[in-house]
Amino acid sequence: MTTNRSDQVAQEDLVMFINACLACTGQREFYDDAYGQRVSIDFLHDYILGNYRLLYARSLAAGINHFNQAQIILKLLATGKDTLPEHREEEGALIAHTLNTLPPQRAWGVLQQLRQRKINNRRSRAIARDYLSMRRDISFDAVKYRAKVRAIATHAHLKLQGELSNFLFRNWQQKVYTTELFENFRQAHYSAEAVYKLPFTVAEGLATKHKIPRDVFLSRIQEQMTLGEKLRFQGAAERSEKVDIDVDLGRLPLTKLALYILSFPWETRKQQQVILTLALERSSQFTLKKAPLKLGKVAAVLDCSYSSSGSSEKRRRPLGIALATHYFLKAASQEYRAFWTVPTPEPLLVRPYGQTDLATPLLNALASDADLVVIISDGCENDPPNGAAQVLQIYRTKLDPQKRTSIIHCNPVFNAEDFSLQNLSPSIPTVGLRDAEDLPTMLGFARFADGSAPLSELEDYLASKVQQMLSNSIRV
Repeated sequence: MTTNRSDQVAQEDLVMFINACLACTGQREFYDDAYGQRVSIDFLHDYILGNYRLLYARSLAAGINHFNQAQIILKLLATGKDTLPEHREEEGALIAHTLNTLPPQRAWGVLQQLRQRKINNRRSRAIARDYLSMRRDISFDAVKYRAKVRAIATHAHLKLQGELSNFLFRNWQQKVYTTELFENFRQAHYSAEAVYKLPFTVAEGLATKHKIPRDVFLSRIQEQMTLGEKLRFQGAAERSEKVDIDVDLGRLPLTKLALYILSFPWETRKQQQVILTLALERSSQFTLKKAPLKLGKVAAVLDCSYSSSGSSEKRRRPLGIALATHYFLKAASQEYRAFWTVPTPEPLLVRPYGQTDLATPLLNALASDADLVVIISDGCENDPPNGAAQVLQIYRTKLDPQKRTSIIHCNPVFNAEDFSLQNLSPSIPTVGLRDAEDLPTMLGFARFADGSAPLSELEDYLASKVQQMLSNSIRV
């Protein structure tokens, strides 16, 4: 009996941790500040690391977000002496693969934090060395992330060859470089025209030095801007009304596309409704090709109350996830109906507004005779309070005790106060959701969230995810 109770506690701990790592990014939310988020998630990391090290490392393969992947890498590297010999190879492979698949700016940031946290053991130096060797264009990284690459090379005692060493450590001041990008960087200190041959973040500072007008600079540098940079600066360009940042809608992932569209004024969305709707539908189909999902009769309860406006750090993110999930489920289902907390004739025109009434759309969704009901909400219902909880309790105990209809609550917001996600009812599973693209993974993980699956099944699930992750290892 003691062993069973111990396994149950471990299962609950791991599910809570993975759910937290799916939703929490350490940033301010509508109801919580950033400090509380970071303190809470850091405590969870230390607790799981100290008690379940192997499963903590294997969480890297569970589809968690980049913020928590970075934290796991740092904590594993800082405590390498605690790794059991039989798990050392797997743990190292997970760290290396995850680091290589992180966005470059985040991966370089992780390596830079090794220096800041004074982590300098043999494995951390090997990880840094291997990461540099795996980069496809290290000269580009050396220019764009020059200070970070230099700090990492120094901290890990890396031996750099040829012009890379000269560029990083000799203040780039030599007469000429044979590496084209290094030469462009050198010339850009003296020539305003050479600025436009550099990565955007590097060129921006040099443009200021050459006193290039902002609108002229933005209009000419766009070919050097990444998609993320275009998204960040598009709003600023619109406010200046002097330059238009050209964003290719076809290149945007589904959730980023939904958030980008929601950043438009309501009138703009209405005027361009056909084009924007088509872009969302195409992005949904592309997402399905990468992560196939075939569903039958589906109903979605989508929260567009005022709290879905998010925070200053995560503007409209809960609403963006709801909108993206709407189009994703529509593409993946044979039959689909959506029920918003504030009814809207066109999902593209949805706005964060009003109190959170989940009970009404939930009743409509359950009455639609769907095979699967997906609820996208932060779970903080107040109109009436606990209305959806009462509906779910009665439905599960009186109307559908055999669970013929699957009901899953996907929560994009981490609750810092109790280290978990705000759930609606113990009778349905609640899982974290960072992006709509993660929905297939979350539907598979939901069977663990309701506590019905034993620890051994969760361990097998994580082991299979690790095997799949490492077998699909790619060169970055």
